[in-house]
Amino acid sequence: MALTDFNTRHTHVPAPAAPGFSLMQALAVWRTRRALASLDARALEDIGGTSEKAAAEAAKPIWDVPATWRK
Repeated sequence: MALTDFNTRHTHVPAPAAPGFSLMQALAVWRTRRALASLDARALEDIGGTSEKAAAEAAKPIWDVPATWRK
């Protein structure tokens, strides 16, 4: 392989999974989900949730957020 062959190849760099999703936003999601996981049944009932829903949300990775959260 000649050096010129290497220079003419085009590589595709995929776009980020969450454009504009900053480290600060990711940290905020992590903190929120950690707080949600620590709520007791009464607090979850106050916000209209259940322990199953809270556990499922808290188990999501930090990059799994609604598209409207990304700017």
